[in-house]
Formats: sequence, structure tokens, C-alpha cells
Amino acid sequence: MSFAYLQLAVVTVLQPWLMIGLSAALVPYTIVRVILSGNFQPLFSPSDFSEELFSNVWVILGPQAKAGAQDLIIPLLEGKVSGGKVHKEVVSVPLHGTVLEVGAGTGEWADVLARIHAGETANSGVKDGLRSRKKVESAGAITKIYGVEPGAHQAAALRKRVRDVGLGDVYEVVPVGIESVPDSSAWDGKIEPGSVDCIVGIRCMCSIPEPEKNIELLYKLLKPGGSWYIFEHVKTSRGAPLVPLYQRFVNSIWMWFMGSCRLCRTTDQTLRQVGTWKKFDLTMLPDEPAYSVLPHVIGVLTK
Repeated sequence: MSFAYLQLAVVTVLQPWLMIGLSAALVPYTIVRVILSGNFQPLFSPSDFSEELFSNVWVILGPQAKAGAQDLIIPLLEGKVSGGKVHKEVVSVPLHGTVLEVGAGTGEWADVLARIHAGETANSGVKDGLRSRKKVESAGAITKIYGVEPGAHQAAALRKRVRDVGLGDVYEVVPVGIESVPDSSAWDGKIEPGSVDCIVGIRCMCSIPEPEKNIELLYKLLKPGGSWYIFEHVKTSRGAPLVPLYQRFVNSIWMWFMGSCRLCRTTDQTLRQVGTWKKFDLTMLPDEPAYSVLPHVIGVLTK
């Protein structure tokens, strides 16, 4: 066993504990922010306080998580991912039409959506200090984006973010949970069943309430022939029995510090069973080690 492999193994196993440690360090800061806000409810509700805490954690971790994943996410949305691998050419349908972004947060991926809407995206090559751009086949094909974000602070930041990246006339913030998306009395709009061309779910299904129920609702919103772009961490199925046991142990601590995020969600299985798929291309990342506590699946599902 090489030193590099051992180092990778240690970092991978300790990664969730480092995230938990960061969250624990932000507890005093979060308490002060809650008090200054004047809304003391989170101080008396462990679940609400955990959500406030996680939102502060993600301010730090979000940009890092995006930087580490964008070389997968951008090709995924361009239709260049299949079998868990990135391809040079388009191998599935690129993002297009009416798009529903689940768990949009503060607009972490808004700049990428803006580039795809404009018909170009930044590739991974850098020359002369400038990140080059290239045309994608879905040029200008996005006509509407709904961003589902029930958190009031996040939704406000999301509105500003989409304006800043030039999506103000295309992107509509949906400030309610998934369960209320079709309900016109819950927000100033309504998304009809079978009206969405594409759903984007990037590290969000681990946090949604009642995942089976809400994934079924999202499935109904998707048009026949529509595409669902997935990048999620899921319950591990590798390294049995030690890694699954370790993941469950970590999750018992994780759930107190990471909001509604759960490590042991079987999102991949729920998606497979939610309905009939014309194509189900959802695969574990081949480059992730079998002992990862945060294993990811990636792919495009076609209804």
C-alpha cells in the first residue's frame, strides 16, 4: 500500500468528521445570529437550529463543494455524462426548455445555468490565465427556470444572484417546499404536472423531507421524454459490512450538525422505483473509493 493511497484513505474516512467539526465550531456564531435576528424559535427547536447552523456551514463549504464537482456537473448538464463517466461528445439530451432546479439555495449553480442559457459554458482548460469558453449544442434552449428554495434567507439571496448573472427574465424563484410547488395558493405561481422538460437535482435529495413522496411529485411534474439530471450522495452499498455500519454511525452524529441532510438516503433506489423510465442511466462514481462515507451517483434519467 502506497503512502499516497493511505493518505487518501485517511482523508476520505475523516472528511465527514471535519465537516461536523466545522459545524460545531460555528454553533456560537449561529446562536448570536439567531439572537440578533429577533426570531428566537431556532433556539428552542433542535431541528430548526440545525438548519440555521447548516446554512452557515454551507457558506464556507458550498464554494469548495462546487469547485470540486463542477468538472462533473457542467458536462452532466451539457449531456456529456453516461455510465458515470464524462465524454467529449454529447451522449444524452442537454439541459433545455422548462427547467426545475430543486434545492437551488443561494444560486450556487446559477452562473452555470446562465452560460448554458446563453449557449456557452466554461470548459476545464485554462490558457494564458483565461478560462476558455465553447458553444454547446443546447445553445439558447433553456426558456424558463424554476428554482425551488423554501428557505426565506436563501430565496432572497437567490433572487439577487439570478439577477446578477443575467437570468432575471428567465429564472423564477419558487419560495416553497416541493410539496407546495403545484399549489397556486402557496406561492405566486403554479407548475402543472407534465409541464417540466428537465429537473436538476444537485446534492439536494439528501435533505428534502419525505423523499419518497416528494420524488414522486417531481416525477409527475416531468414531461414524458423529459430528463432528470442527478448528482447526489447516497447510502453506500460497497465495503460491506464495515463501511455501511460506519456510515450509519457517522450519520447519527451528522444529523445534528448538518440540517436535514442525511448520509443514508437511498435516493438512487427511490428514483428507480418512482415510475417508468425510458432510460435509467444512474451510476456510482467509478473513481470514488469503496470506503467513502459520501459516495455519489451521477447520471440522467429519461421519463
